[in-house]
Amino acid sequence: MDAKRTEISTLGEFGLIRHLTEKFPRRNTSTLHGVGDDAAVIRYDGDRCTLVTTDLLLEGIHFDLQYTPLKHLGYKSCVVNFSDIYAMNGTPRQITVSLGVSRRFSVEDLDELYAGIRLACETYGVDLVGGDTSASMTGLCISITCMGEAQADQIVYRNGAQVNDLVCVSGNLGAAYLGLQLLEREKRVLNGQEGLEPDFAGKEYLLQRQLKPEARRDIIELLRQHDVKPTSMMDVSDGLSSEMMHICSQSGVGCRIYEDKIPIDYQSAVMAEEMNLNIVTCALNGGEDYELLFTCSINDYDKLVLMDRVYIIGHITKPETGLMLVGRQGEEIPLRAQGWNSLE
Repeated sequence: MDAKRTEISTLGEFGLIRHLTEKFPRRNTSTLHGVGDDAAVIRYDGDRCTLVTTDLLLEGIHFDLQYTPLKHLGYKSCVVNFSDIYAMNGTPRQITVSLGVSRRFSVEDLDELYAGIRLACETYGVDLVGGDTSASMTGLCISITCMGEAQADQIVYRNGAQVNDLVCVSGNLGAAYLGLQLLEREKRVLNGQEGLEPDFAGKEYLLQRQLKPEARRDIIELLRQHDVKPTSMMDVSDGLSSEMMHICSQSGVGCRIYEDKIPIDYQSAVMAEEMNLNIVTCALNGGEDYELLFTCSINDYDKLVLMDRVYIIGHITKPETGLMLVGRQGEEIPLRAQGWNSLE
Protein backbone atom coordinates (compact mmCIF):
# COMPACT_ATOMS: atom_id res chain seq x y z
CA MET A 1 0.00 0.00 0.00
CA ASP A 2 1.39 3.37 -1.01
CA ALA A 3 2.20 5.88 1.71
CA LYS A 4 -0.06 8.92 1.90
CA ARG A 5 1.14 11.80 -0.27
CA THR A 6 -0.07 15.36 0.26
CA GLU A 7 0.77 17.89 -2.42
CA ILE A 8 2.45 21.00 -1.01
CA SER A 9 0.21 23.23 -3.12
CA THR A 10 -2.85 22.08 -1.15
CA LEU A 11 -1.49 23.80 1.96
CA GLY A 12 -0.20 27.03 0.44
CA GLU A 13 2.76 28.98 1.79
CA PHE A 14 1.36 29.92 5.19
CA GLY A 15 -0.39 26.59 5.67
CA LEU A 16 2.87 24.79 4.95
CA ILE A 17 4.79 26.98 7.41
CA ARG A 18 2.16 26.30 10.07
CA HIS A 19 2.19 22.55 9.35
CA LEU A 20 5.99 22.31 9.59
CA THR A 21 6.45 24.46 12.69
CA GLU A 22 3.41 23.89 14.92
CA LYS A 23 5.07 21.01 16.80
CA PHE A 24 8.08 23.10 17.83
CA PRO A 25 7.55 24.28 21.44
CA ARG A 26 9.37 27.35 22.72
CA ARG A 27 12.22 26.33 24.99
CA ASN A 28 13.69 29.75 25.80
CA THR A 29 12.11 32.56 27.76
CA SER A 30 13.95 35.00 25.49
CA THR A 31 11.65 33.97 22.60
CA LEU A 32 8.72 36.34 22.99
CA HIS A 33 7.12 35.71 19.60
CA GLY A 34 8.01 33.12 16.99
CA VAL A 35 6.57 31.89 13.71
CA GLY A 36 3.44 33.59 12.37
CA ASP A 37 4.22 37.29 12.07
CA ASP A 38 6.42 39.55 9.93
CA ALA A 39 9.36 38.96 12.29
CA ALA A 40 10.29 36.96 15.36
CA VAL A 41 10.72 38.86 18.64
CA ILE A 42 13.58 38.02 21.00
CA ARG A 43 14.35 39.70 24.33
CA TYR A 44 17.48 38.90 26.31
CA ASP A 45 17.50 41.73 28.82
CA GLY A 46 15.55 44.87 29.66
CA ASP A 47 12.88 46.37 27.42
CA ARG A 48 14.80 46.34 24.12
CA CYS A 49 13.85 43.50 21.79
CA THR A 50 15.57 42.07 18.74
CA LEU A 51 13.42 41.49 15.66
CA VAL A 52 14.50 38.82 13.15
CA THR A 53 13.13 38.15 9.68
CA THR A 54 14.40 36.28 6.63
CA ASP A 55 13.51 36.01 2.94
CA LEU A 56 14.58 33.59 0.23
CA LEU A 57 14.55 34.73 -3.41
CA LEU A 58 15.05 32.22 -6.21
CA GLU A 59 15.77 32.93 -9.86
CA GLY A 60 12.87 31.85 -12.04
CA ILE A 61 10.46 31.92 -9.10
CA HIS A 62 10.83 35.36 -7.51
CA PHE A 63 12.74 37.25 -10.21
CA ASP A 64 13.61 37.10 -13.90
CA LEU A 65 17.07 38.38 -14.84
CA GLN A 66 15.96 39.01 -18.41
CA TYR A 67 14.46 42.27 -17.20
CA THR A 68 15.70 42.68 -13.61
CA PRO A 69 19.03 44.55 -13.31
CA LEU A 70 21.30 42.96 -10.70
CA LYS A 71 21.75 46.25 -8.84
CA HIS A 72 17.97 46.64 -8.56
CA LEU A 73 17.69 43.04 -7.41
CA GLY A 74 20.22 43.57 -4.64
CA TYR A 75 18.37 46.67 -3.47
CA LYS A 76 14.94 45.01 -3.55
CA SER A 77 16.22 41.89 -1.75
CA CYS A 78 17.17 44.08 1.20
CA VAL A 79 14.11 46.32 1.16
CA VAL A 80 11.63 43.43 1.39
CA ASN A 81 13.34 42.42 4.65
CA PHE A 82 13.46 45.97 6.00
CA SER A 83 9.74 46.22 5.29
CA ASP A 84 9.04 43.25 7.59
CA ILE A 85 10.86 44.97 10.45
CA TYR A 86 8.96 48.23 9.92
CA ALA A 87 5.74 46.18 9.85
CA MET A 88 6.49 45.23 13.47
CA ASN A 89 6.98 48.95 14.30
CA GLY A 90 10.72 48.35 14.62
CA THR A 91 13.94 49.64 13.06
CA PRO A 92 16.20 47.44 10.88
CA ARG A 93 19.84 47.44 12.00
CA GLN A 94 21.81 44.54 10.47
CA ILE A 95 21.59 42.01 7.63
CA THR A 96 23.38 38.84 6.59
CA VAL A 97 23.44 37.88 2.91
CA SER A 98 23.81 34.33 1.64
CA LEU A 99 24.09 33.48 -2.05
CA GLY A 100 23.87 30.42 -4.25
CA VAL A 101 25.64 31.27 -7.52
CA SER A 102 25.89 29.30 -10.76
CA ARG A 103 28.89 29.45 -13.09
CA ARG A 104 27.27 31.83 -15.51
CA PHE A 105 27.79 34.71 -13.06
CA SER A 106 31.06 36.65 -12.99
CA VAL A 107 32.67 38.64 -10.19
CA GLU A 108 31.51 41.79 -11.98
CA ASP A 109 27.92 40.51 -11.88
CA LEU A 110 28.13 40.00 -8.13
CA ASP A 111 29.70 43.46 -7.76
CA GLU A 112 26.52 44.85 -9.35
CA LEU A 113 24.31 42.84 -7.01
CA TYR A 114 26.24 44.05 -3.98
CA ALA A 115 26.16 47.63 -5.23
CA GLY A 116 22.40 47.45 -4.83
CA ILE A 117 22.74 45.87 -1.39
CA ARG A 118 25.19 48.61 -0.38
CA LEU A 119 22.83 51.35 -1.60
CA ALA A 120 19.94 49.85 0.40
CA CYS A 121 22.11 49.69 3.52
CA GLU A 122 23.20 53.31 3.06
CA THR A 123 19.64 54.49 2.45
CA TYR A 124 18.15 52.77 5.49
CA GLY A 125 21.12 52.92 7.87
CA VAL A 126 21.68 49.15 8.03
CA ASP A 127 24.95 47.22 8.46
CA LEU A 128 25.98 44.14 6.48
CA VAL A 129 27.43 41.83 9.15
CA GLY A 130 27.85 38.41 7.52
CA GLY A 131 26.55 35.71 5.23
CA ASP A 132 27.58 32.70 3.15
CA THR A 133 28.25 31.82 -0.47
CA SER A 134 27.82 28.50 -2.25
CA ALA A 135 27.72 27.07 -5.75
CA SER A 136 24.26 26.61 -7.26
CA MET A 137 23.09 24.28 -10.01
CA THR A 138 19.89 26.24 -10.68
CA GLY A 139 20.85 29.89 -11.12
CA LEU A 140 20.94 32.62 -8.51
CA CYS A 141 19.59 32.16 -4.97
CA ILE A 142 19.54 35.01 -2.45
CA SER A 143 18.77 34.60 1.24
CA ILE A 144 18.82 37.68 3.46
CA THR A 145 18.24 37.75 7.20
CA CYS A 146 17.53 41.10 8.81
CA MET A 147 17.84 41.96 12.48
CA GLY A 148 16.10 44.99 13.94
CA GLU A 149 15.17 46.43 17.29
CA ALA A 150 12.19 47.89 19.11
CA GLN A 151 10.96 48.66 22.59
CA ALA A 152 8.87 45.75 23.86
CA ASP A 153 5.83 47.94 24.46
CA GLN A 154 6.04 49.49 20.97
CA ILE A 155 6.03 46.27 18.93
CA VAL A 156 2.92 45.79 16.77
CA TYR A 157 1.70 42.31 15.90
CA ARG A 158 -0.93 41.03 13.49
CA ASN A 159 -3.27 39.89 16.24
CA GLY A 160 -4.22 43.18 17.92
CA ALA A 161 -7.05 44.48 15.74
CA GLN A 162 -10.21 45.38 17.69
CA VAL A 163 -13.83 45.88 16.63
CA ASN A 164 -14.39 49.46 15.35
CA ASP A 165 -10.67 50.00 14.61
CA LEU A 166 -9.94 51.87 11.40
CA VAL A 167 -8.17 50.00 8.58
CA CYS A 168 -5.41 52.05 6.95
CA VAL A 169 -2.87 51.63 4.18
CA SER A 170 0.24 53.71 3.54
CA GLY A 171 0.02 54.17 -0.23
CA ASN A 172 -1.46 53.12 -3.54
CA LEU A 173 -1.87 49.45 -4.43
CA GLY A 174 -1.57 47.36 -7.58
CA ALA A 175 1.27 49.31 -9.21
CA ALA A 176 3.95 46.66 -8.58
CA TYR A 177 1.77 43.93 -10.08
CA LEU A 178 1.03 46.02 -13.16
CA GLY A 179 4.73 46.82 -13.48
CA LEU A 180 5.39 43.07 -13.57
CA GLN A 181 2.68 42.56 -16.19
CA LEU A 182 4.25 45.31 -18.31
CA LEU A 183 7.71 43.71 -18.09
CA GLU A 184 6.33 40.28 -18.95
CA ARG A 185 4.41 41.70 -21.91
CA GLU A 186 7.46 43.42 -23.37
CA LYS A 187 9.50 40.26 -22.82
CA ARG A 188 6.98 38.26 -24.86
CA VAL A 189 6.78 40.92 -27.60
CA LEU A 190 10.55 41.21 -28.04
CA ASN A 191 11.18 37.47 -27.62
CA GLY A 192 14.93 37.78 -28.13
CA GLN A 193 14.71 39.98 -31.23
CA GLU A 194 17.84 42.06 -31.70
CA GLY A 195 17.71 45.81 -32.09
CA LEU A 196 14.27 46.31 -30.58
CA GLU A 197 13.70 48.36 -27.44
CA PRO A 198 10.78 47.94 -25.02
CA ASP A 199 8.25 50.75 -24.84
CA PHE A 200 8.09 52.01 -21.26
CA ALA A 201 7.31 55.67 -21.94
CA GLY A 202 4.92 57.10 -19.36
CA LYS A 203 5.07 53.93 -17.27
CA GLU A 204 8.24 54.61 -15.27
CA TYR A 205 6.42 54.63 -11.94
CA LEU A 206 5.08 51.11 -12.48
CA LEU A 207 8.59 49.83 -13.24
CA GLN A 208 10.01 51.52 -10.16
CA ARG A 209 7.34 49.94 -7.96
CA GLN A 210 8.20 46.48 -9.27
CA LEU A 211 11.97 46.67 -9.67
CA LYS A 212 12.99 49.09 -6.89
CA PRO A 213 10.35 49.28 -4.16
CA GLU A 214 10.87 51.20 -0.94
CA ALA A 215 10.08 50.20 2.63
CA ARG A 216 7.79 52.66 4.40
CA ARG A 217 10.13 53.94 7.10
CA ASP A 218 8.54 57.36 6.58
CA ILE A 219 5.14 56.07 7.72
CA ILE A 220 6.57 54.55 10.90
CA GLU A 221 8.25 57.88 11.66
CA LEU A 222 5.04 59.77 10.83
CA LEU A 223 2.95 57.64 13.18
CA ARG A 224 5.48 58.12 15.97
CA GLN A 225 5.52 61.87 15.45
CA HIS A 226 1.75 61.94 15.91
CA ASP A 227 1.86 59.53 18.87
CA VAL A 228 -0.20 56.90 17.03
CA LYS A 229 0.51 53.23 17.70
CA PRO A 230 -1.32 50.82 15.38
CA THR A 231 -3.24 47.98 16.99
CA SER A 232 -2.10 45.54 14.27
CA MET A 233 0.11 45.80 11.21
CA MET A 234 1.80 43.91 8.37
CA ASP A 235 3.28 44.80 5.01
CA VAL A 236 1.51 44.17 1.72
CA SER A 237 3.69 41.58 0.02
CA ASP A 238 1.06 39.05 -1.12
CA GLY A 239 -1.87 41.39 -1.75
CA LEU A 240 -4.30 43.49 0.31
CA SER A 241 -6.92 40.72 0.50
CA SER A 242 -4.44 38.13 1.71
CA GLU A 243 -2.89 40.42 4.33
CA MET A 244 -6.29 41.59 5.56
CA MET A 245 -7.32 37.98 6.01
CA HIS A 246 -4.20 37.29 8.07
CA ILE A 247 -4.89 40.22 10.38
CA CYS A 248 -8.55 39.30 10.81
CA SER A 249 -7.81 35.61 11.33
CA GLN A 250 -5.14 36.23 13.95
CA SER A 251 -7.16 38.97 15.65
CA GLY A 252 -10.44 37.05 15.60
CA VAL A 253 -12.38 39.84 13.86
CA GLY A 254 -14.12 40.71 10.60
CA CYS A 255 -13.74 43.77 8.37
CA ARG A 256 -15.29 46.04 5.79
CA ILE A 257 -12.99 47.41 3.07
CA TYR A 258 -14.49 50.09 0.81
CA GLU A 259 -13.68 49.81 -2.88
CA ASP A 260 -13.83 53.55 -3.47
CA LYS A 261 -11.35 54.21 -0.64
CA ILE A 262 -8.57 51.95 -1.97
CA PRO A 263 -5.79 54.28 -3.25
CA ILE A 264 -4.85 53.66 -6.88
CA ASP A 265 -2.26 55.54 -8.93
CA TYR A 266 -3.20 57.05 -12.30
CA GLN A 267 -0.53 55.06 -14.21
CA SER A 268 -1.89 51.87 -12.64
CA ALA A 269 -5.44 52.65 -13.75
CA VAL A 270 -4.30 53.40 -17.31
CA MET A 271 -2.16 50.25 -17.47
CA ALA A 272 -4.98 48.07 -16.17
CA GLU A 273 -7.38 49.42 -18.80
CA GLU A 274 -4.77 48.90 -21.51
CA MET A 275 -4.33 45.28 -20.45
CA ASN A 276 -8.06 44.70 -19.94
CA LEU A 277 -7.54 44.01 -16.24
CA ASN A 278 -9.82 45.03 -13.37
CA ILE A 279 -7.85 47.63 -11.42
CA VAL A 280 -9.57 46.80 -8.12
CA THR A 281 -8.66 43.13 -8.52
CA CYS A 282 -5.05 44.18 -9.18
CA ALA A 283 -5.05 46.35 -6.06
CA LEU A 284 -6.57 43.62 -3.89
CA ASN A 285 -4.46 40.70 -5.09
CA GLY A 286 -1.39 41.97 -6.93
CA GLY A 287 1.13 41.96 -4.10
CA GLU A 288 4.71 43.27 -3.86
CA ASP A 289 3.58 46.81 -3.08
CA TYR A 290 5.31 46.71 0.33
CA GLU A 291 2.94 49.30 1.67
CA LEU A 292 1.96 49.02 5.33
CA LEU A 293 -1.53 47.75 6.14
CA PHE A 294 -2.50 48.59 9.70
CA THR A 295 -5.40 49.12 12.07
CA CYS A 296 -5.75 51.98 14.54
CA SER A 297 -8.15 52.91 17.29
CA ILE A 298 -11.04 55.04 16.09
CA ASN A 299 -9.88 57.53 18.74
CA ASP A 300 -6.92 58.31 16.45
CA TYR A 301 -9.17 59.34 13.55
CA ASP A 302 -8.48 63.08 13.88
CA LYS A 303 -4.74 62.45 13.71
CA LEU A 304 -4.92 59.96 10.83
CA VAL A 305 -6.97 62.19 8.52
CA LEU A 306 -4.24 64.84 8.71
CA MET A 307 -1.54 62.43 7.49
CA ASP A 308 -1.24 62.89 3.73
CA ARG A 309 0.46 59.50 3.25
CA VAL A 310 -2.13 57.48 5.18
CA TYR A 311 -5.42 56.29 3.66
CA ILE A 312 -8.36 55.04 5.72
CA ILE A 313 -9.93 52.26 3.65
CA GLY A 314 -12.29 50.51 6.06
CA HIS A 315 -12.97 49.36 9.58
CA ILE A 316 -12.88 46.26 11.76
CA THR A 317 -16.14 44.47 12.58
CA LYS A 318 -17.30 41.55 14.71
CA PRO A 319 -16.09 38.18 13.41
CA GLU A 320 -19.57 36.89 12.58
CA THR A 321 -20.03 39.65 9.97
CA GLY A 322 -17.22 38.20 7.85
CA LEU A 323 -14.57 39.87 5.69
CA MET A 324 -16.19 41.98 3.00
CA LEU A 325 -15.34 44.35 0.18
CA VAL A 326 -18.04 47.02 -0.04
CA GLY A 327 -18.62 48.03 -3.66
CA ARG A 328 -19.44 51.47 -5.01
CA GLN A 329 -23.16 50.68 -4.92
CA GLY A 330 -23.00 49.34 -1.36
CA GLU A 331 -22.93 45.68 -2.36
CA GLU A 332 -20.82 43.37 -0.19
CA ILE A 333 -18.44 40.85 -1.75
CA PRO A 334 -16.48 38.34 0.39
CA LEU A 335 -12.74 38.99 0.37
CA ARG A 336 -10.74 36.17 -1.17
CA ALA A 337 -6.99 35.60 -1.00
CA GLN A 338 -6.09 35.36 -4.69
CA GLY A 339 -2.54 36.69 -4.48
CA TRP A 340 0.49 34.99 -5.99
CA ASN A 341 1.63 31.77 -4.32
CA SER A 342 5.04 30.37 -5.28
CA LEU A 343 4.10 26.88 -4.04
CA GLU A 344 1.21 26.41 -6.49
